[in-house]
Amino acid sequence: MSFARRAAVFLACLVIAPAQAWGPLGHSVVAELAQRHLSPAAEAEVVRLLAPEHTSSLADIANWPDQMQDDPAMAALWKQTRGQHYINFRGGSACDYVPPRDCGKGNCVVSALQYYVGVLGDRSQSDKARRNALKFVVHFVGDIHQPLHAGYRDDKGGNTFQVQFEGKGSNLHKVWDSSMLYSRDLDWQQYAERLDSAVPVALPAPIAPLDNPYAQWAEESCRITAEPGFYPSGHAIDKAYVRAELPEAELRLRQAGRRLAAVLNLALGK
Repeated sequence: MSFARRAAVFLACLVIAPAQAWGPLGHSVVAELAQRHLSPAAEAEVVRLLAPEHTSSLADIANWPDQMQDDPAMAALWKQTRGQHYINFRGGSACDYVPPRDCGKGNCVVSALQYYVGVLGDRSQSDKARRNALKFVVHFVGDIHQPLHAGYRDDKGGNTFQVQFEGKGSNLHKVWDSSMLYSRDLDWQQYAERLDSAVPVALPAPIAPLDNPYAQWAEESCRITAEPGFYPSGHAIDKAYVRAELPEAELRLRQAGRRLAAVLNLALGK
């Protein structure tokens, strides 16, 4: 059985154990939550792979796939990977993943995770290739858990759904990316500590007949966007909306951190 297939089977069966998508804050939180639950072998390999970056922190590289769009030297790679940060479901409101329809030519976050997890776990690849794969895996696991990176509406993932938030014009995507999270007034270390100190996060059961964990994570996100009230009536984000939806956003951060740790422990463990 190939590494990619073993990874898929393991992640699909993962059960509870003690334990731009998101903006920079959210991605750093997911990365830190994962790093706190790495196995010794996976932690050692992270340290080794990231040594040329002069860091051993996943949070330090979690935002690199977004940041490259501002680096002219990375223009070609950004163009190649920009469509891998999300998935657009095209089957109405059902949120059922159909690869030829929803991920044409493999250009979506589901296929991107399959590919980069495979590269990361392949010891025959160069350290540079595996280091870049690590950066993409850390980032894309965060992305796929942000509900509006897996929507089915024709609003570009909430980017064209205009809202008022704290008296200012914004859009629903930005509110979920960062605005609601920043309302806690915590930095990423404090936020990770807050979320990691809670009761171990429960992970949803596998969705039959899916045998692809990354597709399941995308379907979960899509179904959140279909819940009543997710798109606020009157296009106003008030305190009641934040009280209702911020816990959901934080749950997705915790689930992403838990799952990212499992992915890295499997790919990087001996």
